[in-house]
Order: sequence, then structure tokens, then C-alpha cells
Amino acid sequence: MAAIAITATGFQIFSTRRTFSCSRTMLPSNMMMDTNLTRQVKLSSSSCVSLVKPFPWSFISAPPKDNNVVTRAMANENDSVQGLSIDLRGKRAFIAGVADDNGYGWAIAKALAAAGAEILVGTWVPALNIFETSLRRGKFDESRRLSNGSLMEIAKVYPLDAVFDSLDDVPEDVKANKRYSGSSNWTVKDVAESVKNDFGSIDILVHSLANGPEVTKPLLETSRKGYLAALSASSYSFISLLQHFLPIINPGGATISLTYIASERSIPGYGGGMSSAKAALESDTRVLAFEAGRKKQIRVNTISAGPLGSRAAKAIGFIEKMIEYSYANGPLQKELLADEVGAAAAFLASPLASAVTGSVVYVDNGLNTMGLATDSPSLSV
Repeated sequence: MAAIAITATGFQIFSTRRTFSCSRTMLPSNMMMDTNLTRQVKLSSSSCVSLVKPFPWSFISAPPKDNNVVTRAMANENDSVQGLSIDLRGKRAFIAGVADDNGYGWAIAKALAAAGAEILVGTWVPALNIFETSLRRGKFDESRRLSNGSLMEIAKVYPLDAVFDSLDDVPEDVKANKRYSGSSNWTVKDVAESVKNDFGSIDILVHSLANGPEVTKPLLETSRKGYLAALSASSYSFISLLQHFLPIINPGGATISLTYIASERSIPGYGGGMSSAKAALESDTRVLAFEAGRKKQIRVNTISAGPLGSRAAKAIGFIEKMIEYSYANGPLQKELLADEVGAAAAFLASPLASAVTGSVVYVDNGLNTMGLATDSPSLSV
């Protein structure tokens, strides 16, 4: 099936908050730091995502065995220590799967931009005109606003249909489709070459796209064509993107994809082979982490995000019920925000996650840990 939604499918689309708020966490109280190190962790840009609240260092080490001297490591009280930051200035990110301002791709783009990265996006060809027109007319200005008041800038929008590796793979009926007219160089190979010609290289590759044409069908009723289409659009597309972009990803770069708990748990209603596609994506994450890591020190991780509503997710038909279920049964009974997934992506793309690869990172308020539905009627008997 030629048409795929260049946004995360299923339960992986949701509305972003209108302002980007930084996630903050304190460092362990036993951490020792010297004066020089504390001076090095100062933030130099308000666009960086701050992870630690400012506070003066004053930690006491264990005294030496041969005397009673207490050794202190502290910064000058006049030093302005602003904490550990996610700093992606000088980095360039390509996010495949941004077609509006309410999906995971958009939230990740905002988080990376807030940390200083230059943003490039790939948009599904049939949605390209609407997306670019909305950007140009300022319809996304409110949701583009970052915490420092500036607007997220998108350096360039590329047409993309990740179902096709090269023009030779495109059927004639798709080439003749009027929704593709006016666009060119939109296969994975073409887009990678265009980015190389325009910018030379990237540092971050984000896969935020998926589609299952028979997602509303139970697996037992899914056709071979529908099943393979789900795997092609939702999991092989990541392999293809990494394969074609690898030559222009700078050594030490990072890639991120999006998955869902249906990869490892049965979620009735999430059909059409989509659960299989997500399972394949997670397996591929581990294999590609080894291969890309050995080739160019590229890190490969995936984020398993919880269910939240969006225009794409509502097409499944029961997304609101899944949101209610997650709220009732998750360890953290709170709204899951797009910014939280974006913040996790910014961390995974940053040097702070330099030793993290081949991992599935859950951002779902802890729902993945539960083995019992606390709101089950059977528990109230």
C-alpha cells in the first residue's frame, strides 16, 4: 500500500503542550565534584534543556585514614552553577514522521530544537502541501513556541514516503497518483542524498512513522498483504532509513524510533500485524545497535510510549478507552504529555546517554510494569 501515515501510528500520536517545560532531577547527594568541573557544567544558552536545579556544591568526602582532616569539594559561593544540561548545539537532526503539530515527531523535534539542534523533517508526500501551508501561514506558531519564547525553526521539510527505498520500487499507479504530483526525490534513497547535498551530514535520526492498513482487523483476519504492509511501513522503514542515512551520520550519532507495549503484550484491537511490526522494530533495535555501533559508533534506541489521543490514533476507534485504562491502572496516575516523550528523546540523543544503546525506554507512566488491571470488575467482588 503506497499511502502511509508519516506520523507514529496507533497509540503513539498525541497533542503537545503549548510550552516546553524542562524536566529536572537532582544529582546524587554523594557525588564528588571539584571546582574546575563545576565551572564546566555552566549553561551558556537558554535553549538548552536543563536537567538539574541550580545549587551550590558542598559535598564532604570520607576523611583520610591517617589524619582527621575533612576534605571538602565546593565551588566558590559567587560561582553561578546552573547544573547538568542537554546541549545539542551544533548538532543536526532529521525527523522522519512530522505531518502536523500534534504527534510524537513534532514533540521530539521541539525537544531537540530546545536543546539547540538544527531540525530537518520528512513529511509523507500526500500531507506535504497541507503541512507546509500551515507552517507558512503561522497555524503552528503557538505550538512552535519554546520555553525561552522563541519559535522552533525547521531548516527544511523533505517529502518522504518511507515505503519505497528507491524510484525503481515505486509502482506506476503511485507515480501517476495526483497526491504525488509536484513532488520529487521522496524515496528513502533520494531523501538521504538530498540531505547530504543540502547539509552534508546529520547527527540524529528519528523514526516516527508507522502504518497498518488493516490495524482494525484481528490478527486472525489479517491478510498477507496487510500484514506485510504493516511490517514494511512500521519496522523495515527504520532499517531502510538507517541503511541509507548511515553514510552521512557523524560518528557518535544517535538514532531513535517509537514502539508500543503491544510488541510484548496482547492488546486486543491493535491488529493488522501492528503488534508484530513493533516486536520486529524492537528486535531490530538490538541488532542494529550492534551493527551501527561497530561501524560508526552510532547508538540505536527505541521509546515505548503510552497511549494518548491524536487525529491519527482516533482512527483506530478505541484510543480514548486505552487512555482511561492507562490512567486507572498505571503507577503514575497523571496525564502523559508529548513533551515527556520529547524530553526522553533529547536525553537519548545527547552525550548524557553516550553508553545507552540497543534499549527499549518506556515512557508510559509505568503502565508496562503492571500485570493486573486494578479497575477490573472482578476485583470489586
